[in-house]
Order: sequence, then C-alpha cells, then structure tokens
Amino acid sequence: MLIVPEREIADLMTRDAAFDAVEGVFAAMAAKDAYNFPVIREAIGHEDALYGFKGGFDKAGMALGLKAGGYWPNNLEKHGLINHQSTVFLFDPDTGKVRAMVGGNLLTALRTAAASSVSIKHLARKDAKVMGMVGAHQATFQLRAALEQRQFEKVIGWNYHPEMLPNIEKIAQEAGLPFEAVPLEGMAEADVVISITSTFAPSIMADHISEGTHIACMGTDTKGKQEVEAALLARSTVFTDEVAQSISIGEAQHAVAQGLIRESDVHQIGAVINGTHKGRTSESEITLFDGTGVGLQDLAVAASVVELAVKKGVAIEVDF
Repeated sequence: MLIVPEREIADLMTRDAAFDAVEGVFAAMAAKDAYNFPVIREAIGHEDALYGFKGGFDKAGMALGLKAGGYWPNNLEKHGLINHQSTVFLFDPDTGKVRAMVGGNLLTALRTAAASSVSIKHLARKDAKVMGMVGAHQATFQLRAALEQRQFEKVIGWNYHPEMLPNIEKIAQEAGLPFEAVPLEGMAEADVVISITSTFAPSIMADHISEGTHIACMGTDTKGKQEVEAALLARSTVFTDEVAQSISIGEAQHAVAQGLIRESDVHQIGAVINGTHKGRTSESEITLFDGTGVGLQDLAVAASVVELAVKKGVAIEVDF
C-alpha cells in the first residue's frame, strides 16, 4: 500500500491537475462510466462532530474508493487543527486490495475550487469581467482557481464576518485586480458569483443576481443547508455535479420541495463537458451550478496525486 501524507499534498497537487481530474470525472459521470455510492453523513454525538463517507467507482479512470472524514467545529480552538478532517482510501478495482491512503484535507479544498472553476469555464459568459465572492473561508482556493477562467477586471466580496474579507482582497491584489467590499445587493454587478458558506438560511436572494450571471453555489452539502433563495433556481438554468445529491442534500432540495423546479430541471455539468447538453444558450440566461461535492471528485484528485507522488519518489510504501 502507498501512503501520501497530508504534508506532501501542497507540493504535488497543482490547480491545473485538480481541474483536469475533476473535469474528467464529471464527464465520466455524465457518460455513465462513473458513479457515486450513497453518502453517509452522521452527527456522532461527540464534540459536535459530523462524520461520514463518500465513495464511488470511476470505470473510465479505474479509481475505486472512498473519502472518510467530516467536520469537528472545536478543533481549531481545542487542538490547533483545522476543523475539516478527511482521508482518501483507494482500492484496486481488479482485486479489491487496498492501493493507497492519501491525506484529504487540502485535496478537498482543491477539488471544491476545481469544481466551481470547471463550471465557470463551461457556463459563464465569455465576456465576464466582475467576479463576486460570497463567503471568505475558502476564498484563497476558490478565487485563485476562478480568476484563471476569464479575463476578470474586478473582484467584489461579501462575508458574514467582514473582518475576513482581506482574505479575498489579498488574492485579488495578487492577480493585480481591484477589490471592493459590497452589500449582498451589490452582487448584482457581478458577472460570475461563487457562494461558499455553511448557512441554513439563504444569503443571496433572487433579485441580488442580474441576468446573464453565472453563480456557483458550493456550500450546501447537507439536508437543510441553503445559500440562495429557492426562487433564484426558478430563474436559472440549473446544473450540478450529481442530480440525486442536488435534489436531496444540495441547493436544489429547497426549490424542488417548494415545487418551483422539478428533478428534470437539474442537469449534470458533465453533459455540457461532453457536448450532450448545450449549456448556456443566451447572454441573458442565468446559469447556476450546485456543487454538492461528490466522492468521485475526491477519488479523481487522490488518484492523480498518488501518480505524482510515485513519480517524485515521495510516496511511502508499506506492506499491509
């Protein structure tokens, strides 16, 4: 078995490699060459922690396995650790033998940023100029990846805790772009919006988003969570990583429950990548990507990082 420790990930996994892995697995899902297993996510009744498993099998990329982990909200204060903790396990599809164990913390952030970036590439208007960020916790990863997809000229941002907005401003400045803190109503100026919050009540209302905008909702991955008003999905053409997750634990759960959209109104982004769905059809259309986070994303980036670790000689081999 190969082990790629968390400490090695930053020197191995690039944004380009993460993007290619996620784009490829989304395409495989739409072509029915890859599928996710049912998600298990439970409150364990200790330390207010949520723990679970996401897994799947990518026949095209021959990646089989799961990510185990979750959210420990007291980690930073009590233990000096980040609150999200995860590990990816890969297995040999031919034999079932364990193949690799990979640190999953940084990989999770990179694959989430890659997913929103893939959606921008395939769904945002080509002339998009203003980038909007709602939420600042993962802004470093999200914004860096997003800015590579269009010739943006300005970044605007909003966060529940305004003192965290310098996280966004720093990345904008690194890219040589001006940054402006705005109220949520100010998101109407944005051509692309990424929302990555952990809320159970919507922050973004339908009238906060202008015609022609692409919005990537990346924070809703649990029943009850909600980042945007359900009416916004009714105004939009909705895409997602996996339809079953979108309507059950993703952003579409609320719009479907309220009868504003149907399951058939939610489309796989992989179909756009494959060319079997036309994607954006007009300059005035609002496109919305519901990034629920699927196990296959984790397997794809983990398999890529294992390959890179072997090439660079930093993978640890153990007899298991």
